[in-house]
Amino acid sequence: MGVPAFYKWLVTKYPKVVPVDTSRANPNGVEFDNLFLDMNGIIHPASHPENRPPPETEDDMNLAVTDYLERVFAAARPRKLLFMAIDGVAPRAKMNQQRARRFRSAQEAAEKEAEEERLRGEWEAEGREVPARKEGRAFDSNVITPGTPFMDRLAQHLRAFIHLKLSTDPGWRGIKVVLSDGSHKIMEYIRQQRLSPDYDPNTRHALHGQRRSPTAPWPAARLDADLIMLSLATHEPHFSILREFVGHPAPAAPPEQ
Repeated sequence: MGVPAFYKWLVTKYPKVVPVDTSRANPNGVEFDNLFLDMNGIIHPASHPENRPPPETEDDMNLAVTDYLERVFAAARPRKLLFMAIDGVAPRAKMNQQRARRFRSAQEAAEKEAEEERLRGEWEAEGREVPARKEGRAFDSNVITPGTPFMDRLAQHLRAFIHLKLSTDPGWRGIKVVLSDGSHKIMEYIRQQRLSPDYDPNTRHALHGQRRSPTAPWPAARLDADLIMLSLATHEPHFSILREFVGHPAPAAPPEQ
């Protein structure tokens, strides 16, 4: 027995149950030709989500990355190019800083585990009920660094995902997809395209990059200042920055004097 008008009621009340057709016109009223993604702004927040538990396995991590990638793609809907840039090998000074930060992160995790064991021992000695240990370990975000096996496997996963979308999703059909390393490669690609004799100066670009704030909990969004400066340096007349506020509202405008 059918339910009259059930589908219409369902999609009206819960519109997100219907997959987004990215081949249709952008509801924002702006059509972009090229979308450039600083993938670190997708990979790192996926390992420290704000509204759900962190991924427990590598498969969970891969799924979180591709889910967010689809979300950004659906918001911009590029028609010609999708450029995905993953950070390459960092300069030596930054490597030293990263190493110190990750050693500190590992030390804090070990101290947290030791404190948990101490509290469990105290509770058992007092005869209190001790909660069961959580099976498995949370995903170690320290592996998100150039040259690790995880990053190599993630790149393979992204290539398979791109192939799937190009062959099955109408919104991706006919789009050129580039998977590269480093946000500076984005600007190098744009400069090379500008040198082409058939380059259209009215090409519309969109750039997405998400970063944590040094004064706010992960993954509060703060767009990298270098992305803004690099975008200005392209001298492109139609260059938009995709910015997402995660967990923190936009600051109020100052009162008029």
